[in-house]
Amino acid sequence: MPGVERLSIDLAEAAVADAVQLGIIAVALFPYVAPERRTPDAREALNADNLVCRAVRRLKATFPDVGLVCDVALDPFSSFGHDGVIRGGKILNDETVDLLCQQAVVQAAAGCDVVAPSDMMDGRIGAIRLALDGAGLTDTLIMSYAAKYASALYSPFRDAIGSGSFLKGDKRAYQMDPANTDEAMREVTQDIAEGADLLMVKPGVPYLDVLYRIASTFRLPTFAYHVSGEYAMLRAAEQAGVIDYAAVLLETLLGFKRAGAAGIFTYAALDAARACWRNARKRSRRRGSYRAALKHRRQSPGVHSYVCAPTSSPVAASTPDPPGIDPGARCATADPTVRRNCQPAAATHRQPSAVASEPC
Repeated sequence: MPGVERLSIDLAEAAVADAVQLGIIAVALFPYVAPERRTPDAREALNADNLVCRAVRRLKATFPDVGLVCDVALDPFSSFGHDGVIRGGKILNDETVDLLCQQAVVQAAAGCDVVAPSDMMDGRIGAIRLALDGAGLTDTLIMSYAAKYASALYSPFRDAIGSGSFLKGDKRAYQMDPANTDEAMREVTQDIAEGADLLMVKPGVPYLDVLYRIASTFRLPTFAYHVSGEYAMLRAAEQAGVIDYAAVLLETLLGFKRAGAAGIFTYAALDAARACWRNARKRSRRRGSYRAALKHRRQSPGVHSYVCAPTSSPVAASTPDPPGIDPGARCATADPTVRRNCQPAAATHRQPSAVASEPC
């Protein structure tokens, strides 16, 4: 993915500093685990000193006010590349949920603010909530990937975390059918009942209808995931010279917000933030130019200002009263013998310097 790199913890710290400067308030962490640390039971996910936990401790110490979101899933740690434990060619739901609970606890204990189970196992939200509460981590939020579809748009991400080469088969046994929206509603209902605080719809653009339906029905903060394939397509189109990347990116993110997203996960977060700041500066300059022009017009004689002309003035005599001005209306003067008409100087198309006048 152009512009996306695997970062060591110190470089991740620098990247978060850039994000903070741009006004980004939360970041999500996804690990690349060395092949030698991947096992069938994904035991490295339970290591309180694994890469994710070390990164969380470092980032939270440096940026205590930045929200940290941790992915709860086994695929980065598994030698099978799946989100669950496999035995006999089958995903074992309950055994996987037990491991996910332990993984969530070590991440929360390290200091992450939100654990985000993206595995799509049944019953994992309620089990994780009980595990967190039992460990005294009651303030940790749970973001449920309640509507995660079996999409062809995840390939760049799987390559980035190194799970793509390990993946055997596909994930259609536990991710959702792209043709089915009712299933998403059932999954969301179940996860909310089990204690989900936040919801996720993934992927993004092809599922705006699902995002809208969930956000408008449940009124729980619902996020959209602008996934790796969507991001990669924008960058590829940019490199081919067929789109304005920044403009199309912002239009895409606006679509998520319009559909009801409370927040957006995107690999283009820094690009989007910079584009927003550039646009804000342009608008500010335009507003400044407009205000300066308006001030100039107000201060310039004869433009959108009223002057008082003596009735004997050629201007007053030759210019009819504008609509809404009573011809009999007069302006008081120090000399009551002088009668004056209020005339808008702009209507005369002459400079008031040609008229003996004073502001009304």
